[in-house]
Amino acid sequence: MYTIISTLILFFIVVFSILLYFKLKKENLTKLHNGICPSCDATKKEFTNPTNGMKIKVDVIMAKVLRSGGCSGASEVEYKCKECGFKMVSSEYGGSC
Repeated sequence: MYTIISTLILFFIVVFSILLYFKLKKENLTKLHNGICPSCDATKKEFTNPTNGMKIKVDVIMAKVLRSGGCSGASEVEYKCKECGFKMVSSEYGGSC
């Protein structure tokens, strides 16, 4: 009886930890798509040229395609923060040609 209860508790712990992992990964990916680093919360920097008033935006997140999946496959994209060095590799659907 105790083995069944302990096995059920262990099963629920594993399931909830996997769900928490995917939730955190999704939140990190949405932050990266918005240009915010999930680790240090750095955002786009905006500078203004004092001579002509032109605004220059510098992205903090660099996106690099590691492996392209072609027209209908998934691509591996590496996101890297210029401020803290945070790296994350994600598989994303590339869409059609």
